[in-house]
Amino acid sequence: MEEIEHRRVEVNGINMHVAEKGQGPVVLFLHGFPELWYSWRHQIVSLSQKGYRCVAPDLRGYGDTDAPASVDSYTCFHIVGDIVALIQSLQVEKVLLVAHDWGALMGWHLCMFRPDLVKAYVCLSVPFLPRNPTVPTVDAMRALYGDDYYICRFQEVGKVEAEMAKVGAEYVLKNILTTRKTGPPIFPKGEYGTAFNPDMKESLPSWLTQQDLAYYVSKFEKTGFTGGLNYYRNLNLNWELMAPWSGAKMKVPVKFITGELDMVYTSSGRKDYIESGDFKEDVPNLEEVIIQQGVAHFNNQETPHDITNHIYHFITKF
Repeated sequence: MEEIEHRRVEVNGINMHVAEKGQGPVVLFLHGFPELWYSWRHQIVSLSQKGYRCVAPDLRGYGDTDAPASVDSYTCFHIVGDIVALIQSLQVEKVLLVAHDWGALMGWHLCMFRPDLVKAYVCLSVPFLPRNPTVPTVDAMRALYGDDYYICRFQEVGKVEAEMAKVGAEYVLKNILTTRKTGPPIFPKGEYGTAFNPDMKESLPSWLTQQDLAYYVSKFEKTGFTGGLNYYRNLNLNWELMAPWSGAKMKVPVKFITGELDMVYTSSGRKDYIESGDFKEDVPNLEEVIIQQGVAHFNNQETPHDITNHIYHFITKF
């Protein structure tokens, strides 16, 4: 970990913090919410030792990367614009892409907008989400799950931040990172409460040390959660902006990995979509789907060696 290099790169009008280690073909890692480059700590160390140049940014709004104040500075075009500029700064033609959660969603957008930049994509947790041609994303979620569904609760600027501030960054991060609750997260009325994880234990799971948690807390206590929450606040705007790509197919080779207890996999008909053949229809070059038994949402941290091996065995083909 000490040998990981940290630098700041100017991309798309912002300064982005990047963690990097190794030499060879570039593996670009994109994190999710509420995470950081640090979520890929295990994969960075392991794959850099196997002959890869591992690059993991803090995405816009997170950690040591700039966080523009305007909510509408967090659309899919802004995020993908940052990633394209980062790839170009690395002076390589293509990257091997690995992404999780919101990073995975932006990974799909990158593959859709700039397939010329991606050799292959290892996607964790969030499958390709085809655009509903008639109903905006948040409207559809509200109709399905109600106003206290977490994404609906995240929409109003400042409100959930105030609820999170009452319980503190450490509680919020521990609550989210350690959850094993399946299905759509529904918040208690009028407070953060137990939020994602009504069964939260005092002790941490073996895969998340107190030192790991402290690193996340140190960054989110400094930045707050607004940057990451602003991604959710652009879901309906993204829906509008993505109209030209309605019905588009993904052409990049893909391996998809999720845990059987993942809150995304167990919500919104995602399991049926993944297993029915519809996913393969939308992503014709989907080469493999892995469902990890007994594993929850943060599988890159919960089962680091397994995920690293899955990544390695796939990317060596390219």
